[in-house]
Formats: sequence, C-alpha cells, structure tokens
Amino acid sequence: MNESQTGAAASQPPAWGAVVSMGLGIFGLVTAEFLPASLLTPMAGDLAVTEGMAGQAVTATAVVAFFTSLLLASVIRNIDRRHVLLTLSALLVASNLLAAFAPNLTILLIARVFLGVALGGFWTMSTAIAMRLVPEKSVPRALSIIVAGVSGATIFAAPVGSFLGAVIGWRNVFILAAGLGLLAFVVQFATLPKMPPRGRASIKTIGVLLARPSVSFGLLAATLVFGGHFALFTYLRPFLETVTLVDINTISAILLGFGIANIAGTFLGGFLVERSLRLTLIAAPLTMTVLGAGLLLSGTMAFPTAILAAAWGLAFGTVPVAWSSWLARTTPDEAETAGGLLVASINFAIASGAAAGGAIYDTSGAPNVLASATAILLLAALFITLSIRPRPAMAAA
Repeated sequence: MNESQTGAAASQPPAWGAVVSMGLGIFGLVTAEFLPASLLTPMAGDLAVTEGMAGQAVTATAVVAFFTSLLLASVIRNIDRRHVLLTLSALLVASNLLAAFAPNLTILLIARVFLGVALGGFWTMSTAIAMRLVPEKSVPRALSIIVAGVSGATIFAAPVGSFLGAVIGWRNVFILAAGLGLLAFVVQFATLPKMPPRGRASIKTIGVLLARPSVSFGLLAATLVFGGHFALFTYLRPFLETVTLVDINTISAILLGFGIANIAGTFLGGFLVERSLRLTLIAAPLTMTVLGAGLLLSGTMAFPTAILAAAWGLAFGTVPVAWSSWLARTTPDEAETAGGLLVASINFAIASGAAAGGAIYDTSGAPNVLASATAILLLAALFITLSIRPRPAMAAA
C-alpha cells in the first residue's frame, strides 16, 4: 500500500475519534503558542526582563516550527505515525510545564523550542494523517474538525489567558495549558490507530515536489492568500482604533465576533470543499477582497465594520480547510513532505504579511494596509483562477 491510497475506506472504518483527538491536539498547541501574547507583561516582570525580550518566546516557537515543518518528514520516515503524534503531544506537555517553572528567560526559550517542534510537526502531519483516518470524500470534513482547533484557540487563548493570568498568575496558566496537552495526549493514545510509515520522504523530496508546477503554483497562491489576510488581521485593531474610532470594549466585541465566525467558517469550508474545491479556493480570497473594499468604504461606522469583520472571519475560516484539501488531492503520494512545505509557506506568509503591513502602517496608516491587503487577495483570486486545477475527489468506495 502506498500514500496514493488515501483515506481509510480501503482497509478500515473511519476513525472519527482520532480526528477529534487531533483537533484537540491542535487546540492545545495553538493555545500554548498564543499564551505569551496575553501574559507578556507579568512574564517579563517575574523573569526580570523587558517585554521585548520576553516576546522572543513567540519568535523562538515560530522559527523552530518553520524548520521543523521542512525537516520532519525526512527525520521520521521509518517511525509509526501514531508514535510520532504521541511524542509531539508529550512535547507540548513538557514545554508548558518547563515554561511554568522556568527560573529565567533561557529556560523559557528552551521550553518554547520544544513547543515549536511540537507545533510544526503536528501541523505538518495533520493533512497526511487525516487522509489515513477517513475515506477521501470525508477528508475535507476531517480537516475542518482539525482546523477548528485553531479557531477555538484564537478565541480562548488571549481573553482567557489574560483573565486567568490576573487571577491565578501566569505560571499557573501554563500548568493549566499542560493539563490541556495531557488531555489531548490521553485521547490520542486511546483513539489513534497504528500508522506505519509510507513513502520515501527525504530532503530531496522537497525539491522534487517544488519542481511540480501544480505544487509550486499552489504554494505561491496559498502564500498570497495567507499573506493578504495576515497583513490585514495583524493591524485590524489599529484600524478600529484610528479609523472606526471605537473603544476597547467594542474592539474586543468585534474581534470576538471575528473569532466565532472563523470557527463557523472552518465547518462551512468542509461543506464547500466537498462540493467544489476549486470554487472554494477562488471564492475565499475574492470574498475577502469585496469585504476589504467594504471596510475601506464604511470603516468609520462601527456597526457595518463589525458585520464586515465577522464576514471576513467566516470567509477566512474556509481557507485552511481548502488549502489542506488541495494538498491532499495534489500530493497524495508525498502528503507529509508537502504538508511541511504548506506549513512553511503559511509561516512565511504570516511573517511577511505582518512585516509588510507594519511598514505600510508606519508610513501611511491603517487604511493603506487594508488597501494593500485587499489588492494582494484580488491578485491571489486571479492567480488561482488562471493557474490552479485541483484533482477531483474520488468517489466513496
């Protein structure tokens, strides 16, 4: 059996419990990733460093996750994937416990390196594992469950983390995060089947995949979509403060609406992809382009801005599901290595989109950040329309 035999239909019933366990793992990983942003001030004070230095805890995780996503498939090529996932979840627990008891910044950064390995590795494998747990026609639905863990974490980590940090202290928040990771580990231990390695992944496989136009064009398109989104999302709060002119309570409510709609979007994405992957890939950035234009026109009015921001969250919720599904159909033979490339592209898009947005914001303000992000998303929609032709899904066995 090789990787092209996607899905569980050929040999076993769908393992939906295992899919849910992976969504729980992603929820725990992304929650841990976001916690320093909501706990930065007390962490810095307790460790006797500046907020900028403490913020390197986020940088360390992102950098390690980037390299892990590229290298993991070649490192684990002879290891049962059940064991790999359980090891990554154990690293999540260890990272949070080490962070909770870190006596200084060095130990905290080591803890966040562990998290970077776990985060990059788990994300890299998520699509390939989903393809082995359920029949191919159900892969989009499985991916929407897994990706929902990200949306849930974006809502949970910042407000709950900052609230609990004020009540029980930042170290106890990390202990609670370790408990969440332990829960994910236990559920995965109970539900994940044995998954012997498939394929012959190596560093050379990266070059082989990038030489395929279908892969390289898709990665470029995904980078444009994610880059355009994060250029806007990173500076949405400054836009609300300087253009919409709303207070912090209203900003929090708008961001909460965005997050709730984003969760709904992940499930909508699974529904849409099962009907037409290509149209979903095109519709998401095109819809976000229209919404961006709407924000530029009505951004001074709070209620329309809130509605448009929530609609943006809904539209973007379909994006990770659609691109993970594209990967599953385009590279079923090397889904793990391709997954690493997609995760690396997304991380690059996040970093470059935020950096470019910051440069534009500092020179010409939030409206021009939004205009630039909207232009990038329109370019992405046109590029996908002209260049991306995903393989049709196979019928159920």
